Amino acid sequence: MKERIENLKSWYEERERKFSAFFLLFGFVFDSFTLNRIDSLIDNLWLGANLLVIGICLIFINRSENIGEEGNWKRFWFFNILQFSFGALLGASFIFYFRSAALAVSWPFLLILLVALVGNEIWKKHYERLVLQLSFLYLSLFVFATFLLPVIIRKMGVLVFLGSGILSLVLFRLFIIILNRFAKEKFKQSWKKIWIAIGAIFLGMNLLYFTNLIPPIPLSLKDAGIYHNVEKLAGGNYRVLEEEEKGIMRYFDWRPEVHLIPGNTLFAYSAIFSPADLDTGIVHEWQHYDEAKDEWVTASRIPLRLSGGRAEGYRTFSSKTLLPEGKWRVNVTTSRGQVIGRINFEIISAQNMPIIRAVVKD
Repeated sequence: MKERIENLKSWYEERERKFSAFFLLFGFVFDSFTLNRIDSLIDNLWLGANLLVIGICLIFINRSENIGEEGNWKRFWFFNILQFSFGALLGASFIFYFRSAALAVSWPFLLILLVALVGNEIWKKHYERLVLQLSFLYLSLFVFATFLLPVIIRKMGVLVFLGSGILSLVLFRLFIIILNRFAKEKFKQSWKKIWIAIGAIFLGMNLLYFTNLIPPIPLSLKDAGIYHNVEKLAGGNYRVLEEEEKGIMRYFDWRPEVHLIPGNTLFAYSAIFSPADLDTGIVHEWQHYDEAKDEWVTASRIPLRLSGGRAEGYRTFSSKTLLPEGKWRVNVTTSRGQVIGRINFEIISAQNMPIIRAVVKD
């Protein structure tokens, strides 16, 4: 029996990296299918519980390594639970941030996931692993604070984001005080690298925010499109007139063609989710691609008001006339320019009205 346990232990040690990567990925996939709304009490309790589990696991793992108990089965379970929770939090970041922006704006978080998965494989020394684990703990705290604070205080903006960063630093400092009591020697070996990493994450997140590369959590674009008319019905729904598209390729058309009689009006429709009681301003920014200058030129910026609470998103629209042929896009942004979503289309001049159909937006 003892020999079997030793063989099983050796088998696991040979595959430890693969196990940790699996649990990280499993946690990510689990959250991808289970999280619903950013203002949901259950979802936020789940994320908070994952942060608490990560903290407990880190304390136990580093205490075990500090006193030379690296090979026991408790460490095996704590380590893989840790990986699952990290994966769950990364999954939550992907879900909520991807709902809040165009893919081109959210690419930094793809990079974060890649670093998590690859870094889990290549950092082997214990002090380096501690730096990596604490870095992801702080990143998770920062991201969770950006989720939670706007929902709690019903506001968003620069001061709220800065407050989220300060809150994350305070919570991380409290955790470090606790960790230092259980793994003092191990922490001493790498405290400089830990604080350099934390400082880099803090500055990096602020840089991404103030250059508008981080999406405006907790807002998210639920539906959007360019139509020949948008009308609000008596019951509160909206009726839109859209061009009939034929064939399966319409589902893969990144920049659909809109056939427009010169002088006619187009409408940009958007439905944006916002937590209850969070009222804020958004902008429909109509831009035309100037072939000669090889750049996007803003034709108009139309401010709109947004009210939160509706699961399918608060619906609103803007309109524009005198639209020349060519490539167009409507950026749906916050008042300070953070991109929530983008509607791409190309205007084709037409002599006659295209075949259109009426669709009711619930």
